[in-house]
Amino acid sequence: MKQVMILAGAGQIGMAIARRVGYGMKIIVGDKNKGNADTIADTMNKAGFDCLAVEMELSSRESIKRVIAKAQEYGDITMLVNAAGVSPSQASIEAILKVDLYGTAILLEEVGKVIAEGGTGVTISSQSGHRMPALTPEQDRLLALTPTEELLSLPMLRPENIENTLHAYQMAKRCNVKRVMAEAVRWGERGARINSISPGIIVTPLAIDEFNGPRGDFYKNMFAKCPAGRPGTADEVANVAELLMRPQGAFITGADFLIDGGATASYFYGPLQPK
Repeated sequence: MKQVMILAGAGQIGMAIARRVGYGMKIIVGDKNKGNADTIADTMNKAGFDCLAVEMELSSRESIKRVIAKAQEYGDITMLVNAAGVSPSQASIEAILKVDLYGTAILLEEVGKVIAEGGTGVTISSQSGHRMPALTPEQDRLLALTPTEELLSLPMLRPENIENTLHAYQMAKRCNVKRVMAEAVRWGERGARINSISPGIIVTPLAIDEFNGPRGDFYKNMFAKCPAGRPGTADEVANVAELLMRPQGAFITGADFLIDGGATASYFYGPLQPK
């Protein structure tokens, strides 16, 4: 029996993290598009990893349970990397809330029930959650603690109260961070840790969709005027994930790490401030 990682989302960021910390493990690569999961698993297997591709629908509790059951056939689940989701240019308000917000909440909850002692997880949030105006303490508490099956019934998450797909995405990512804080308490009861990473513009196929989408000029301006002066790479996200998922990060749980080249700083206090 091996230690097992669940990698949710067959994309560049998830693969970079899995390659950094998943050697010697059985890696279950889950994606809504089985072909994408097959591609990532094949790439990693050819580099000496041990991956199995499975179909996984993030917004379905039953699908997530099936993936967990498959993972447990190979050993104890000791790592979760959640890099699944859709972007504002790819999906509707309803789809973003169902996948990025509700789906992530299910995944953290279900893996948290079985994560092994000493286990670790990271979920990929976004700088977008940091750019939205602050919510009230009560709203934050509702995002953190509302039972998962009731989340999408919260008035602030009803589609009629969401301005557009970007607003939906920001709410989803804010919720991700708050759910991680709450789940860190539950995971801690099992001797495990969970954190989130909020990347800025990272060059991936999803980001390229955004560059070519209706907000493309906005994003290009963002990385041009951030202190780093460039977009980031998936491996730079993996650098932080490696710290969080290794013993060096043993005192870090329930935290969110903003990795955006200073774009959020520039948005509030520099040349990216809204006019």
